[in-house]
Amino acid sequence: MNREFDILIAGAGMVGLTVALLLAQGDANDQLRITLVDAGKRPSFSPGQEVSLRVSAIASGTASLLARVGAWDGIADTRACPYRDMKVWDALGSVEGPETLRFDAAEFAVPQLGFIVENILIQDALLALLHSTNVSVNFETRIRTVQKCGDRYVVEYADGQTMTPELLLGADGAASLVRNSAGITVKTWKYAQSALVTHLQPELSHCNTAWQRFLTTGPVALLPLSDGRVSTVWTTTPEHAEALSTMPEEQLAALLTDATDGVLGKLAVAGPRGSFPLKSQHADRYVLDGLALLGDAAHAVHPLAGQGANLGLADARVLAEVIVEALTAGEHPGDLPILRRYERARKVANKSMLHFIDGLNRLFSNESTPLARLRGAGMALFNKSGPIREYAVQVALGIK
Repeated sequence: MNREFDILIAGAGMVGLTVALLLAQGDANDQLRITLVDAGKRPSFSPGQEVSLRVSAIASGTASLLARVGAWDGIADTRACPYRDMKVWDALGSVEGPETLRFDAAEFAVPQLGFIVENILIQDALLALLHSTNVSVNFETRIRTVQKCGDRYVVEYADGQTMTPELLLGADGAASLVRNSAGITVKTWKYAQSALVTHLQPELSHCNTAWQRFLTTGPVALLPLSDGRVSTVWTTTPEHAEALSTMPEEQLAALLTDATDGVLGKLAVAGPRGSFPLKSQHADRYVLDGLALLGDAAHAVHPLAGQGANLGLADARVLAEVIVEALTAGEHPGDLPILRRYERARKVANKSMLHFIDGLNRLFSNESTPLARLRGAGMALFNKSGPIREYAVQVALGIK
């Protein structure tokens, strides 16, 4: 009879739910007792409710992962919006200029570049699938403390109950209690920027295109939604973001129309608003003996490239593969040498993407006219770069 291993996953966001489902569906599921806990309430989704402000750009490779666990068809049939084209341009240029970065699905022989999907819809689809597994899912279950005891971590809940799993997975976000309690330090890159998010009704069709214009204070993006609206993420100074969040709708709409160079005609505010400060961070370690971090607990990136969810879900895929392979080989999945396989596979890739996005944000947020001309020439050159351009798109699609 196979020995059973206890795994506790802290955090029921998209990443925590995905790793739980991958393990529950994996070849070694009969060797696992999986518990998933989250301090918040269970996400509630229905097709009739308003589109959430929290949306993610899901790359085609990530959609394939969600399809593998059986979640994607339900998501796509509900209201995932494909984007088949992407246009990125500088404020000193024009959307039709030679320096504008253009990507279209047909050029790379794929049906679409990705999808804009609500986080809560993905969570709901994953939870529905988890109900048919043996995973114990517990919402409104707050972890009070995490302490090392021997070769394991003792987790104490707010009600005083404790659990001592053989492997603790921290998928509990950028402010991770698991990470902080384990004494894992993080490097942080703070930006003098905040992001305003809302939904807009454009005068013109979004044409299933993701649009992004770089201003000196940061990028402003228009992301297509399935109902014809667009979701906007406007990165700007904290003071400006605060002012935008409270100004009259007509004034905000006029500013957004101007900020996006009228690429979709006149815009009208058609949803609630939110704002949040921006930073990037990266954990010095992803794993310890009996513990692993994934998703935003391990790394958080600037939203300008829309890669946050894709990086986290790639973590979930690789970590689940490492755990299943270890169990199949008769190894202990919580041993540090085993978990290091996951860290080696993901840490360099995540760090490289973080620095690339950070550099891109700093490059385009510089007001120097000579630098603006130089980056415009560089963008035009990139459009003609052939293999480099193709490789970059494959990375963005999640197939590299």
